[in-house]
Amino acid sequence: MRDYLSEIKNMSYKEMTALSDEIRQKIITTVSKNGGHLASNLGIVETTVALHHVFDSPNDKLIFDVGHQSYAHKILTGREDSFDTLRKFGGISGFPNRCESEHDVLNEGHSGTSISAALGIAEANKLAGNDNYAIAIIGDGSLTNGMVYEALNNCAHRGLKLIIVINDNEMAISKNVGGLPKYLSKFRVSRSYFRLKRSAKRGFRFIPIIGKPFARLTAGIKNAFRRAFVKSTFFEDLGLDYIGPVDGNNLKKLVLVLKEAKSRGDCTVVHIKTKKGFGYEQAENEPSKYHGVGCFDIENGAIDSTEETFSTFVGNTLTRMAREDDKICAITAAMCDGTGLTPFAEEHPNRFFDVGIAEEHAITFGAGLSVSGMKPVVAMYSTFAQRVYDQAFHDISIQKLPMTLLLDRSGLVAGDGITHQGIFDVSLFSSVPNVKIYSPETYSEVEKSLKTALSDNDFDIIRYPKGSEKSYTPSLEMIYDENNMYYYSSNIDKAKNVIITYGRITCLANEVINERKDDTALIKLVRIFPLDYEEIAKLCKDKELVYILEEGYIHGGVGEKLSGTLNRVAKNVHIHAIEGLLEHGELDDLYRICGFTKNEIISRMNNVC
Repeated sequence: MRDYLSEIKNMSYKEMTALSDEIRQKIITTVSKNGGHLASNLGIVETTVALHHVFDSPNDKLIFDVGHQSYAHKILTGREDSFDTLRKFGGISGFPNRCESEHDVLNEGHSGTSISAALGIAEANKLAGNDNYAIAIIGDGSLTNGMVYEALNNCAHRGLKLIIVINDNEMAISKNVGGLPKYLSKFRVSRSYFRLKRSAKRGFRFIPIIGKPFARLTAGIKNAFRRAFVKSTFFEDLGLDYIGPVDGNNLKKLVLVLKEAKSRGDCTVVHIKTKKGFGYEQAENEPSKYHGVGCFDIENGAIDSTEETFSTFVGNTLTRMAREDDKICAITAAMCDGTGLTPFAEEHPNRFFDVGIAEEHAITFGAGLSVSGMKPVVAMYSTFAQRVYDQAFHDISIQKLPMTLLLDRSGLVAGDGITHQGIFDVSLFSSVPNVKIYSPETYSEVEKSLKTALSDNDFDIIRYPKGSEKSYTPSLEMIYDENNMYYYSSNIDKAKNVIITYGRITCLANEVINERKDDTALIKLVRIFPLDYEEIAKLCKDKELVYILEEGYIHGGVGEKLSGTLNRVAKNVHIHAIEGLLEHGELDDLYRICGFTKNEIISRMNNVC
């Protein structure tokens, strides 16, 4: 295994450029086979090489905000030989992972956390009296996240060996929005300015007696002159040093600026400009398309799957509904493409709002729309919605305001791993007063849930998985209870056992019932909270076994909420849900780990009875 970290310290710029090209090609080849985050990783290869050239990991800590741009870092830190296992079960993660390497400082997957963490590390280093650095690498898209400013507000302590690298590629997942990206675009830097500044400072210090005082005097005059004639940056106004912007795909300039930042010994912001998708034409031309991508053909960039997904179906359905209801507004947090809202943005631009990576703001902004008579629909990924509990409670629930929250990527999520599993939303949001939660299995149920949510005056959450609906033939004739929004099979009076489930995993319940024939009935929930416990208890009365199958976290989930009532009427109640944290892998791998297979469920049912 090649020791890049030792070699890279003595590499020439030509050698580092060649290494960057090798790393870029390896990333393209691997992601084309495994899927992953392509465009963001291609843009930051040279920056990562320069960082490892200038700094000394793991003594110096590199913290990647979000973490989906850490592929080059993984290759350089001992994982080149295993890189072809990226995102595969048992292989390396697509995000930094503390269990993988001492060079991965934190398990990172959410935006806005890097500066806070790096600040804590820098303060700890200062307390310990060591000279190590903490380096936060954060995208300009993450600068729309409020936590960043809470951290920046505390970074101006002197002697703090903290460097904040802002990777400005004018993109988050979708194109950046708002005033901050426009602000960043105004900055300029001259390489000759830093060369002259360092040369002058060194020269003055060699002058006997008066050299050092004169250097301090000229620095003071220079700063006063600049404050008088040149507008300072936001970061300098906070008391931080600022360098930039510099070409983040130019190794010579990068190394120069990073060494300059390191020499200052105080918290310094380094602003780099990179091109998302750099080095692969298709990703450069369509960076959003190649942000998080499935398998693709390297030659022509063709992506394997173009089938309709829950995301695209929701986006198209909401767009159509908005034609007939001019009160409907759509809000997303830098996820226009990811949540399928691009058609809505194109057809109803005045009612579409991308607030950047600011999920908390999205909810309270929606509250303002709602209290003014609009119908806000907020779309985000389930894992990122964990951040909005306070806003959902304080700004929506207790105000009794209508809002629809769409939770994309709910349930198990293949590939992205421990930070991206959408399995906690039911446990989390079912504790919010005045909420209704829907977990449809099919596109038609999604549309029905969306119509219901937009027609009432409640806080409604609709959760659905990544990917497409499953097509299969139901084993049993199903009867629909429209008031309570659940289905139950026509054999429920005769069957000895009942499976209760909801969402995508209903397909698996169907396989189990096919195998067990007539002894098992099915209850499929569409609205999963609140439930009419007594009505469901009537259907389960005197059953040998009620088996609750749930693609969600066991604690606080639907199963736990139902079990208290059902234990009074059925002989046995068994909850089969997700326990603990799950790493990355294909969906089949994750299902197998959770025991979500036909044979495992049948075995458990037999053992319980």
